[in-house]
Amino acid sequence: MEFKSINPYNNQKVGSYTALSKAETTARLDTAQTAFQSWRKVPLADRAHLIKKAGQVLRDHVEEYAKMITLEMGKPIAESRSEVNKCAWVCDYYAENAAAFLADEVIATDAQQSFVRHDPLGTVLAIMPWNFPFWQVFRYAAPTLTAGNTGLLKHAPNVFGCAQLIAGVFVKAGFPPGVFQNLIVHHDLTEHIIAHDGVRAVTLTGSERAGAAVAEIAGRHLKKSVLELGGNNAFIVLEDAAIDQAVKTAITARMLNCGQSCIAAKRFILVGGIYDEFVTKFTAAVRKLKAGDPLAETTQVGPLARKDLADQLNRQVVESVRQGAELLLGGHQLGCYHEPTVLGNVQPGMAAFDEETFGPLAAMVKATDIDHAFELSELSKYGLGVTVCTTNTALALQYAERVSDGAYFINELVKSDPRLPFGGTKKSGYGRELAKDGMMEFVNRKTVYLK
Repeated sequence: MEFKSINPYNNQKVGSYTALSKAETTARLDTAQTAFQSWRKVPLADRAHLIKKAGQVLRDHVEEYAKMITLEMGKPIAESRSEVNKCAWVCDYYAENAAAFLADEVIATDAQQSFVRHDPLGTVLAIMPWNFPFWQVFRYAAPTLTAGNTGLLKHAPNVFGCAQLIAGVFVKAGFPPGVFQNLIVHHDLTEHIIAHDGVRAVTLTGSERAGAAVAEIAGRHLKKSVLELGGNNAFIVLEDAAIDQAVKTAITARMLNCGQSCIAAKRFILVGGIYDEFVTKFTAAVRKLKAGDPLAETTQVGPLARKDLADQLNRQVVESVRQGAELLLGGHQLGCYHEPTVLGNVQPGMAAFDEETFGPLAAMVKATDIDHAFELSELSKYGLGVTVCTTNTALALQYAERVSDGAYFINELVKSDPRLPFGGTKKSGYGRELAKDGMMEFVNRKTVYLK
């Protein structure tokens, strides 16, 4: 089988990749299992040094890597550079903090000594998406490899060029053969990979459907899994908010990566009398966004990564308008490109409220008061994150307990940060990435007791 990577902006082929056979895949799995036996014995200081070098490789080749991201999935080039540099940051973070995170945890008992040590599990499979093709991989790879595990990457087929470059980063950094491998495979080999004795865990970032399928396979084979799935984040603006700043934050929160982010703000819940002012200013700001060739430095909005994604977004727009939403801006689609779109008077029951909208669509929702706003926020099967904009930060902190999501940001868009745990609840998945939590997901917290 051959996979083709197609530039969504001009429909030109970026590259073609031949799938591994089942036998070739098994050989890679065996290699990872063998490599683990020696990699786990490499001193932590040396593993940390190598992940630090990987960060430097990313910085040294930022233009090459950013261009491939943009060519394969359409991200504006400036954002692609930022993505690569963020990957370098997460490498630095774990290089600097792994020793503290993996240190023995002494616990006082009646024993002469009792403590928890942290040992690697084995090989960890990563099934990764196309929307942040470098970042999603490195936020898993940096802690997982540094902890002493080996890694396998099954990337989205439309970004196999990025996947090859990522594998090359670890080669350039000096990682031993087999510690990180890229698998060019179809999804029909997923169970074969997870079932392999050397694969001890799997992490997936992707759709709810993909997450459920992989979790079922992992559960059947008694393998650990971490899932980071969809999101339908609420962006709540209270009556006392600084509207101009809230609008500026909201534009980034919705339109970054052309809206193709699980943690993008999707439902803008506006309290009381500020609805008209916020919607007017937000719509005016969206009009000013420059669309065009994502390789151009000034482009802010490019195409969606595939035509089927644009088709899906357009369906949600049309359906929501039919259900009573007001089309305030945009709404048109041409191939992979979908105009930045603003819908007003969106209510529960509409596609733009109930479903995850993966693209440049902003749904404006009216709330009568703060309690109503948080009630509307919770009317979602997803639970990734919520933003609240207000000048009364003390009140906002009190409302944190009202949110069931994995993140609660005040006066800032929900974003991932290597220093903070990241993950969701409900249909957004389970487990945590980043910070110490991300490293602890794929280690054996082994109790040691000496009498």
